[in-house]
Amino acid sequence: MNVLFITSLAVVAAEPPQSRKLFMDNLGLRLEGEGDGYYYSSGSIGGSKHFGVWPLSQAAEACFGTPDWPADRIVPQASIEFEVEDADAVAAAGDGLQRAGYELLHTARTEPWGQTVTRLLTDDGLIVGISYAPSFHNEEPA
Repeated sequence: MNVLFITSLAVVAAEPPQSRKLFMDNLGLRLEGEGDGYYYSSGSIGGSKHFGVWPLSQAAEACFGTPDWPADRIVPQASIEFEVEDADAVAAAGDGLQRAGYELLHTARTEPWGQTVTRLLTDDGLIVGISYAPSFHNEEPA
């Protein structure tokens, strides 16, 4: 097999209108469609710069500072990060999401490898990150 690229990523949502609120109303993604079929989608969002298998213990460490995922939280099944133009935009996005009523797993912070990221967990078990990684912009980390 010769995989050429990631064809699709879809959030499997029990309540698509809740997902619409996050992805369209708050993150500003231009998704189309409503109704009985494939609820909301787009073929015009840029592709993936990274694919990985993220161990739950590492996700817990990244989100909570401990290798144990909290028992009172939905165990995530996937993670998606959306890249923004700079580190300040990550903080602004996190602030906007909090004002819109979303609980962040952590506020914007810069990781040792230079990526600035904030994350939340959806009711469907998706970790959503807003990120700025200098290496994706042909820049060296500060």
